Amino acid sequence: MNVVPRSLEGLRKAEQACTRCPLYRQATQAVPGEGPASARLMLVGEQPGNDEDLTGHPFVGPAGRMLDRAIADAGLDRKTIFVTNAVKHFKFEPRGKRRLHKRPNAHEIERCRWWNEIERKLVRPELIVALGVTAARSLIGRNVTITKVRGEPMALEDGSRLVVTVHPSSLLRIEDEKDKVLRYGEFVDDLRVCAKLLKALPPPRRLAV
Repeated sequence: MNVVPRSLEGLRKAEQACTRCPLYRQATQAVPGEGPASARLMLVGEQPGNDEDLTGHPFVGPAGRMLDRAIADAGLDRKTIFVTNAVKHFKFEPRGKRRLHKRPNAHEIERCRWWNEIERKLVRPELIVALGVTAARSLIGRNVTITKVRGEPMALEDGSRLVVTVHPSSLLRIEDEKDKVLRYGEFVDDLRVCAKLLKALPPPRRLAV
């Protein structure tokens, strides 16, 4: 029987011992979410990358730097945001000395949802941003098309709101510089929607535990 962690520190320790899917066998370590326990905004990515797998911290590689820049340009502060991933272990394919990212499958996403649901119950964010299709599937429970739901706030069962946008790694893959600038601007606009929503929502009343 799984014991449900009652704190973020307990959750981090439990995630390091996770064997709910086979991804733990090749990964260096689990990469828990990071941020204030009282964060009003939670950003959910796909999975750790190579840099995250080695350091144990989310969004510290090239995609993380892109995300940090967009967060600042949108008028948000990463120090106030809880940042995590839908899947906690790095899934990759060895290619010589390199480890190439592989997208998590439906089974791996579903097995990791248990951790993400605990994360949300502990942090209780008012607004959640799904960065990419894997995060959106984890949060909504089904596949969605980003272009159909992007930037439009949706209500979740727990009372929080969800905004879906692209993963910052997708911006890194754009070769045309003009197109990259355009797509980056759209990404920042999605985050600005989140900033406006947070300003419009009254701060939550948090009861002492």
